[in-house]
Amino acid sequence: MDTIFALASASGKAGVSVVRISGEDAFQVVSKITGSSAKVRYVGLRKIQDLSGVTIDYGLVVSFKGPQSFTGEDVVELHLHGSNAVVASVLRLLGSFRSLRSAEPGEFTRRALENNKLDLAQVEGLADLIEAETEAQRAQAFRVLSGDIGKKADIWRTDLIRSSALLEATIDFADEDVPEDVTPEVIDIINKTLNSLTLAASGVNIAERVRSGFEVAIVGAPNVGKSSLLNRLAGREAAITSEIAGTTRDVIEVKMDLDGLPVTFLDTAGLRLTSDAVETIGIAKALERAALADLTLLISEDGQVPEQARLKKDDLLVLSKADVTRRDGAVSSITGQGIDQLISNITRILNKRSATVGVATRERHRVALTKSIKNLEDAQGKIKSGCTEIEFIAEDIRLSVLSLDALIGRVDVESVLDEIFSNFCLGK
Repeated sequence: MDTIFALASASGKAGVSVVRISGEDAFQVVSKITGSSAKVRYVGLRKIQDLSGVTIDYGLVVSFKGPQSFTGEDVVELHLHGSNAVVASVLRLLGSFRSLRSAEPGEFTRRALENNKLDLAQVEGLADLIEAETEAQRAQAFRVLSGDIGKKADIWRTDLIRSSALLEATIDFADEDVPEDVTPEVIDIINKTLNSLTLAASGVNIAERVRSGFEVAIVGAPNVGKSSLLNRLAGREAAITSEIAGTTRDVIEVKMDLDGLPVTFLDTAGLRLTSDAVETIGIAKALERAALADLTLLISEDGQVPEQARLKKDDLLVLSKADVTRRDGAVSSITGQGIDQLISNITRILNKRSATVGVATRERHRVALTKSIKNLEDAQGKIKSGCTEIEFIAEDIRLSVLSLDALIGRVDVESVLDEIFSNFCLGK
C-alpha cells in the first residue's frame, strides 16, 4: 500500500500541529528530513529540514513500528510548531517524495480497519467521539470505540456457532446413533440469544437520540409564554416575543446541554383556530414536530389544554406566568421562578430514557440486529413445528451469524464503508 501523510490536528494556527505519516516508507522518509534514523517507539526532538538542508522547524518525532500503531503500519508523527507556514512547508516537503501521497479523508482509520486494529463498529465510535459535544455523547462513543459491540457480537456468534455445530452433528451422523438429543440445548441457546439481541436492538432509537440530540417541543395557545420560556432556557433572545398573537410561525430550534445530554428545544406556533393561511401551516408544523419530539412541554396560564394538543406519556403540563397568576407550581420566565425545577424534571425524564441505551447505537446496527433476530425466529419456528430438515434450521442460524458479522465488518460491507469514511476529517 502507498505511504500516506496528512495533517492530523485541526487546520489553522495553533500551539502544536501534528503531521502523521503511515506506510512502509514512513521511517525512511523521516530519516531523510531529520538527518537521523527513525527508531521503534522513539520519541525525540529533531530539526525538520528540506532536501537542501535548510531547517524548517524543530519538532517532536514520535515513531511507532507496525503492527503496534494506530493503522497497524509503520507510523511517524511530527509534532510541529503550529503556524500555517510551518505546516504548509512540511506538507509540501513530504509531497515532494515520490513514494508518498496525501491521505484521503478517513484513510488512516480505514487502514486500521483493514489491518484488524479496529472493527467497523469501533470506526463508527471513533467518528462519534470526534463529533461528541456533550458528556453523554462522549461516554456513548467511547463505549463503542472500546469495542463493546464487538465483544457482545463475539458472544452471540460463539453461542450460535455452537448451536449450529450441534445441529450439523446430527446431519453428519444421521445413520448412526447420536448419543443425546441436542434440541433442548439448541433451543436454549436460540432463546437466550434472541432475548439479548432484542434488548440490544430496542436501545438503538435512544442511542441515536444521544448522538443527534433529544427534541423537546414547547407547545400551547398563543401568548402563554412559549417563546419567553425558550429565551429563558437559552439565556438569550432566540425567539421574538410579542403580545400580538401568532408571532411565531415557524419552528425555532435552540440546542442545549442538560446534565451532559444534548437537547434541542423547539418553540412552535400557538395552537388556535385561525383563518390565516400562513399561521395555519405553522400550527400544522407545530403539531407534527410535537408528535415526533421525545418530550412535549404544554405551556398554559390556567391549566387548560388546547383541543389540538395531544400529550404523550411523560409529557409535562407547565403552568406559566407565575409572576402574574401566583399559581402554585407555576414558572416565570421573567423572575426565573420554577425554571430550575422544570429543567430538573426534563433532565430526569431524558436521563431515565437514556439509561436504556445498549451497545448498539446506529440505525445500521439496528438493521443488522433485526435481520439476525428474524433468522433466529425462523429457526425457532421450524424447531417448534417439528421440522425434520435440520439443514434448513442450521441455515437460518448461519444467516443470523452472517448478519452479526456484518455488524462489526467481518463480511463485505463495501457499500457502508464509503459512507462512513467520507465523514472523517483528512488526518483520521
